[in-house]
Amino acid sequence: MSLRFEFAFPAAQMTEAMSELPIRDDLRGRSAYGAPQIDVPVLLNVNENPYAPSGAVVEAIAQAVRRAAQGVNRYPDRDCVGLRSALARYLANREGASFAAGAIWPANGSNEVMLQLMQAFGGPGRKALGFSPTYSMYPDYCRDTFTQYVTVDRTHDFEVTAEIALAAIENEQPDIILLASPNNPTGTALSLDVIETVCSNFSGMVIVDEAYAEFRRTGTPSALTLLDTFPRLVVTRTMSKAFAFAGGRVGYLVASPAVVDAVQLVRLPYHVSAITQAAAVAALEHAEELLAGVDRLRDERDQLFTWLQGRGHEVAVSDANFILFGRFADPDWVWQGLLDRGVLIRQTGPTGWLRVSIGTASEMMAFRKALEEVVPV
Repeated sequence: MSLRFEFAFPAAQMTEAMSELPIRDDLRGRSAYGAPQIDVPVLLNVNENPYAPSGAVVEAIAQAVRRAAQGVNRYPDRDCVGLRSALARYLANREGASFAAGAIWPANGSNEVMLQLMQAFGGPGRKALGFSPTYSMYPDYCRDTFTQYVTVDRTHDFEVTAEIALAAIENEQPDIILLASPNNPTGTALSLDVIETVCSNFSGMVIVDEAYAEFRRTGTPSALTLLDTFPRLVVTRTMSKAFAFAGGRVGYLVASPAVVDAVQLVRLPYHVSAITQAAAVAALEHAEELLAGVDRLRDERDQLFTWLQGRGHEVAVSDANFILFGRFADPDWVWQGLLDRGVLIRQTGPTGWLRVSIGTASEMMAFRKALEEVVPV
């Protein structure tokens, strides 16, 4: 007798089948996180780096993985010492910031880093505060750790001012504050003054999500510079975007060693595979080459910003590798019109707005041409 399971269920059937399971009540009726995966020529919806690693970098990663595979019968380095040291060297070279390996903690993407932080510092009876619109996974991190999640609105141009932050702290009395800089989906970066004000007037944990930090405009500071002053500040980053390493799944946090020790209390054993660690260290050794595409993407972003404004669109100032633009009376119609022309962007964020990731020069040309046809001016 053989058993056969069919996994290609339509979404409705999956929902119906899942409803028969004794699933948690707070998960009923929900959908898994994910952007549409549609096979079209121009994919500009998930903020990926469009520049694949060179042959030389691919070969270096392959060799590192080959060496790691020779010991794959053993568990990986549980403490990721080599990877943490490589990340410390990268931050010193790129940011001019000196951090010991003990102040850095990696995981499977910044998503797992954030989840570990919520497991360690959130939980039942605790509250996390965000500023909307912001990253759509924050509520899920809180839900999955039984942490209450509340938000307050940003300004009309998607800023978080010191006044807004202080009022929210007073009104909500949170245990954790989530600050994305640059923010997703708006691309907005926070001033250090706001982060300093929050840290100086709040006794809980402040998490600054800098997933897109390498794309910030010249002169836009990083919260890394504040870590020596505020022991309850955490900065999270990822290799997915700037390093073109989204498939490698490596994110990390930088904080006081005490925070790193706390997070290790909740991490799963051997949570970063030996293969992932080896590939990530090899990528970091080629950081200069991998990050060469960042400047090109920043140039493309700034050119697109000017072009969209010139067409009369509202455009959010961006320090990331994407742009939020609008406002459309029917954004669904615009999104579908672009898709019909082979260009996939993202419907996310505030009503009336759309988000486009920055791609290669040819991809951005295709986007412009499609938008001109869908929304003529």
